[in-house]
Amino acid sequence: MRREVALPHASRLINHGPTVLVSSAAGDARNLMAAAWSMPVEFTPPRVAVVIDKSTYTRELVLASGAFALNLPGRALADLTYTVGSESGRDSGDKFARYGIPSFAGPALGLPLIEGCVGWLECRLLPEPHAQDVYDTFFGEVVAAWADERVFANGRWSFRDDNTELHTLHHLGAGAFAWPGQAVQARRLDPV
Repeated sequence: MRREVALPHASRLINHGPTVLVSSAAGDARNLMAAAWSMPVEFTPPRVAVVIDKSTYTRELVLASGAFALNLPGRALADLTYTVGSESGRDSGDKFARYGIPSFAGPALGLPLIEGCVGWLECRLLPEPHAQDVYDTFFGEVVAAWADERVFANGRWSFRDDNTELHTLHHLGAGAFAWPGQAVQARRLDPV
């Protein structure tokens, strides 16, 4: 169900503020963490920002490799998202092995991408030492993106009643998540 997303549309994968799973790898080490704070910051080339705390093992691997991936879990992965966001890979070991998380290598950078997600962005780190050190904010250039065509096609999300298990997660705190409800199509107002 994965379809490549044209890079000019890659920012649309996260512009609605979903929780993401940040995957990283350096050498034989890999890790996965949940992040509630990510956003697009540029269209061409597509660039994103994500907050990765100083204490995380993911941050260590991102700095070592110069790359990270943003995986967009749907409702079906709420328990996994909460679990990997609640412990450190430095302490618990390889979360992929520990929880039997299926993954595949990203075609562009070879990063571990999570099976069952509804969107994936492989990103090359854009070093911004001040933002990283002071604000824990990491910038990346999206070099490749994909989405599950059952919920994202032609550069647009399609959250419907018949695909709710594929709706993205939005972190509310303490293990609680929400997902997009009903969509509303706006129309342009006529001048008065």
